[in-house]
Amino acid sequence: MFWELIAANRRKSFLLFVGMAALLVTLGYFIGQATMGEGGGNIGIIIAIALWVIMSAASVFGGPDIVLRMSRAKPVTEDVHPQLFNIVEEMKISAGLPAMPKVYIIDEKAPNAFATGLRPEDSAIAVTAGLLTKLNRDELQGVIAHETSHIMNRDVQFLTLASVMLGSIVLISQVFLRGMWFGGGSSKRWRSSKKSEGGGGGGGALVVVAIVLAILGPIFARLLYFSISRNREYLADACAVRLTRYPAGLASALEKISESPLHLEAANQVNAPMFIVAPVQGPKASGWGATHPPIQERIAILRSMSEGAGFLSYQHAAAKVRGKPSMIMPASAIKKDERVAVREAHPDVVREQSEKAQARDVMDLMRAVNGFAFLLCACGLKIKVPPEFTDPQITCTRCGRTNEIPKAQVTEFAEVAAAVGAIVGSQVKTATSDLPFAQPASGAPAGADAPLEYQRRTRGEWESFSCACGHLLQLSPIFSASEVRCPQCTRITRVT
Repeated sequence: MFWELIAANRRKSFLLFVGMAALLVTLGYFIGQATMGEGGGNIGIIIAIALWVIMSAASVFGGPDIVLRMSRAKPVTEDVHPQLFNIVEEMKISAGLPAMPKVYIIDEKAPNAFATGLRPEDSAIAVTAGLLTKLNRDELQGVIAHETSHIMNRDVQFLTLASVMLGSIVLISQVFLRGMWFGGGSSKRWRSSKKSEGGGGGGGALVVVAIVLAILGPIFARLLYFSISRNREYLADACAVRLTRYPAGLASALEKISESPLHLEAANQVNAPMFIVAPVQGPKASGWGATHPPIQERIAILRSMSEGAGFLSYQHAAAKVRGKPSMIMPASAIKKDERVAVREAHPDVVREQSEKAQARDVMDLMRAVNGFAFLLCACGLKIKVPPEFTDPQITCTRCGRTNEIPKAQVTEFAEVAAAVGAIVGSQVKTATSDLPFAQPASGAPAGADAPLEYQRRTRGEWESFSCACGHLLQLSPIFSASEVRCPQCTRITRVT
């Protein structure tokens, strides 16, 4: 089923991509002809194509990383937000992706998310900290399913290449226009073209055409680029519902995101089409210049899916809401679509929080991502220690008690006696801090790879402890797993 959908999506993508390529070549030809005279058009085409090839190569080898850095996204481990990792893994399995997308968190209070990557094997999903604190499990699953659908449908691949094409068109146009108006080249080229044509004005007409294309070309290319993004949002919504079998989850998530008044500072004109809700123009933007379809229309379609969670149900709901029989889903997907029943809501519902509590949770989450240590003083105060803090001790501001900064637990065991097979050594070095550290697990064999054990001191709060290698591990308030693996030394610590 999904491979037919991907094939139809690729055919449409190819046609749109050819349109942008034709615009790039035409622009290069007329600018080259206007600036270099006879034979310059071919040179202009070569330059335009060469520029696109260079920019495409850069996007292939570093495009996703550039987008993630531009968005200030930071990679996170499972212990920081285990529920997010669990949902990403669920959607990876449901979509049949060859590898689990990397998970990133953006230091933003505004709820939003996007996916990137030229291949499913190297894809990534980035969500804002505000999204994680505002949505319940069903809503978060709907958002992750939407972004997973973009990866599955190869949308992120095409959007990346199309954005490079758009960037090439804008760059060529800007260089030509700046050279004409600020370099004093306009009148010279006009006079030289008039002489070369014997006063016939043919060369002058080429200059005029080149100027018009340089002005209108980027506008037309941007409209085409935005239309590509809009069409894919409907398809990603439909695929997300089919993966989760719960339309209300994604609909509720879109409602919460669209109702948020917070501006997303990490968004710009390049990465805006990648987000699930328009972060630059706002969720109410519509028309040819909008990067996303109207958010209320998307929500209404999802709320109207009473027949089931399949593609055909989405198509019927879309036709009903839009009031016209326009085809959103490819015919091949609708013809073979089987009935998909809608599941019940997940029992895990996030508690309602005040804006102040949500803001505090966002800040704590990003502190954990940025390497802060969370210490619990004996008086009950939670101390948040920044990673650049180098002093061995920190004083509690409430009770004045001195707390040791967590240090790595170093354990050394003697060799196993060969004759009797018994351990004759013992731990010879212990941590000097009275704070909890990962200890060798009871009953585990001795050695550098032996599992460690850590007993939580709090519930529903951030907690930090140090692995034996010295790497700081974070346990989030919703951490419920029985063990955590250190990303630095891969050693397992059992959490009790």
